[in-house]
Amino acid sequence: MVRSLLKRLKGRMLGAVPSSPAAISGDRPPADSRERARALVMGLQDEICSGLEKIDGVGRFQEESWDRPEGGGGRSRVMREGRIFEQGGVNFSEVHGKELPPSILKQRPEAKGHPWFATGTSMVLHPRNPFVPTVHLNYRYFEAGPVWWFGGGADLTPYYPFLEDARHFHRSHQQACDSVDERLYQVFKPWCDEYFFLKHRQETRGIGGIFYDYQDGSGRLYRGQDPEGPAARKAAEIGSVNLSWEQLHDLAKANGTAFLPAYTPIVDKRNGLSYGDRERQFQLYRRGRYVEFNLVWDRGTIFGLQTNGRTESILMSLPPLARWEYGYQAEEGSREALLTDLFTRPQHWFDDPSLEERCRPHQAVN
Repeated sequence: MVRSLLKRLKGRMLGAVPSSPAAISGDRPPADSRERARALVMGLQDEICSGLEKIDGVGRFQEESWDRPEGGGGRSRVMREGRIFEQGGVNFSEVHGKELPPSILKQRPEAKGHPWFATGTSMVLHPRNPFVPTVHLNYRYFEAGPVWWFGGGADLTPYYPFLEDARHFHRSHQQACDSVDERLYQVFKPWCDEYFFLKHRQETRGIGGIFYDYQDGSGRLYRGQDPEGPAARKAAEIGSVNLSWEQLHDLAKANGTAFLPAYTPIVDKRNGLSYGDRERQFQLYRRGRYVEFNLVWDRGTIFGLQTNGRTESILMSLPPLARWEYGYQAEEGSREALLTDLFTRPQHWFDDPSLEERCRPHQAVN
């Protein structure tokens, strides 16, 4: 009884919405939770790889299975020099161990001392044509003693963006979230803007999408790093949303399945656009930002390295080519400046009419 009251008090101090003791401790996972989570992410890897090979038409994924000495392993699939994709990878991993790394314990200290299990699929695609955006996806599941959670998301990083592409990508993932609960996208969209933010550059990595983590059935939608930010404020406004293990499983499935319909039409529409050295050089320059984020800020990269994961698979997200240029500034009023001034800032993609006004002079609406 005393412990329950202490938990409630701690939740109020952290800005959490008061809830019942059952909601705070979270729904218990089913007995076959690990098998079902594994099947989910392996199935997503298979589905996405098959779809991407059809899109590319030439490139094929080469698979390499690997074992982790401390427990577990995975399968990495990489496509290189395809018709569309200069390089891309779709990974699956299932790993376990005795002690979680500091990057996780910092967020969930109650998991300390428990054996842990983690499984997930992650994907990054680097197309050759600068008009086709880079894209990232990750869905994962963790267990550590009494602690469990789902996490995941997908985000789009254009170099020469189009407003309709941003809206389509967001709309697809909003609909997937809404299939579980219509309040989720309202938090997961700004959380994505917050997470994929390069603090040292003061810009987002791209136009975002959705991001969520530590979803454990406790009712707390937001468990990020900025308690005063838009995601935290929206979560506080919404209040407690108690999602069961089954609903969170379905959330990952719905969004994972939504990826190909969210991305394929963009590829089909943009890959035929002609480009020259100027566009290619800008793409390579902006790819440098992608490298910076993944090596400095990305928690998935940090987790993989701290748990002695397979380095080649962890760094698969990096582009095959990138460049840096000291003091670069996009020319004022240019197509490149549209990216740096508008599309690397959080936006309300659906209901801000000024976005069309700013994109129209650059033929960047649709």
